[in-house]
Amino acid sequence: MDRIRIKGGRPLEGRIPISGAKNAALPLMIASLLTGETLELRNVPRLADVGLLLRILGNHGVDHTVTGKRPGQTSETGQTILLDASSVIDTRAPYELVSRMRASFWVIAPLIARFGEASVSLPGGCAIGTRPVDLLIMALERLGVSIEIESGYVQAKAPKGLKGAEIVFPKVTVSGTHVALMAATLADGETVIENAAREPEVVDLADCLNKMGARVSGAGTSRIVIQGVSRLRGATHTVMPDRIETGTYAMAVAMTGGDVLLEGARPEYLQSALDILSEVGVDIQANNEGIRVRRNGAKLRSVDVTTDPFPGFPTDLQAQFMALMTRADGTSRIRETIFENRFMHVQELARFGAHIRLDGDAALVEGVETLTGAPVMATDLRASVSLVIAGLAAEGETEIHRVYHLDRGFEALEAKLSRCGAEIERLRAA
Repeated sequence: MDRIRIKGGRPLEGRIPISGAKNAALPLMIASLLTGETLELRNVPRLADVGLLLRILGNHGVDHTVTGKRPGQTSETGQTILLDASSVIDTRAPYELVSRMRASFWVIAPLIARFGEASVSLPGGCAIGTRPVDLLIMALERLGVSIEIESGYVQAKAPKGLKGAEIVFPKVTVSGTHVALMAATLADGETVIENAAREPEVVDLADCLNKMGARVSGAGTSRIVIQGVSRLRGATHTVMPDRIETGTYAMAVAMTGGDVLLEGARPEYLQSALDILSEVGVDIQANNEGIRVRRNGAKLRSVDVTTDPFPGFPTDLQAQFMALMTRADGTSRIRETIFENRFMHVQELARFGAHIRLDGDAALVEGVETLTGAPVMATDLRASVSLVIAGLAAEGETEIHRVYHLDRGFEALEAKLSRCGAEIERLRAA
């Protein structure tokens, strides 16, 4: 397997282009199943998860074309993908594909909405808790779908089509909101989603669906209303910039010191995280090019954080923030309220010399003067990049193993960091 080697201690200076958001691109790609016309998605990041989802969609009969590079484009520039689901041949999503990426389970929504049936394996994904699909199934049943679970597969049928309904989620769920939103676009009548997720990625999906002819209002609030239509058409849509990548690089600059412009970043997508970084002692300035992040080497201040659904502090930045707090002055308390088992990076950060103690759903991080480079192992996507952040500031050399997790969510990571002065390289497997 590939490894990443980092020699720490160098501040970051320069510009980092922010890629299209993985968490927006995946549901947008799945939405291509809702129409027999071509959906053109721009600024799609080059990630392992994107490639895997193309395989899954291809298994259903979706054709795709990746356009060639245009003048000025690099490997760090988002790609344009054309998706054509005019000849879907199979409404079954097999275990061997779905088990590798949890979001692929969402194909159940457009398949049942457009074709009246679907057979989708129960999902796999990151080992950060059970993340059950019960709320997704509840939403589909509210729309008139008959659901049975047989041999690890969700068998969904709606031979007479979907019917608009009121869907009230007992807790905020991004995946449930995505599924309900996609399915309801082709339902007969009005659907109201209460306690909907407010994440920018949900808004991005709704914007694209509206371009395709859907009638969605209220995305970005806790109440989304969908007036069902009989069919959707093709469209062209640009994937929003990745707020998690933005926050990750902002924390890397905060950790190492320096001055970096995060090109194309949108502050409104992660204001809570930017506010926390300001409290930590980082200079954050938004301008018409993106977000400029600066730290002159002054001591970091410890700050307590609790993860929450948007607009709260993102769970997908918790591990990165924990890495940052290992060098802060004092003790910080980081509470995780979204996923259980999302502290697997703690034991790896400890290998750098970090002082972290777990207390139920919280981690107490006592800042230390120095971190020391060490061999470490990535356990999941966000945990893996927290090790990169620690390695950038650690004395000596760090080697990160199982970096395929990084390839799932961060486009051209080494290139972006090395161009800003980091001493980082990928060691290819023999």
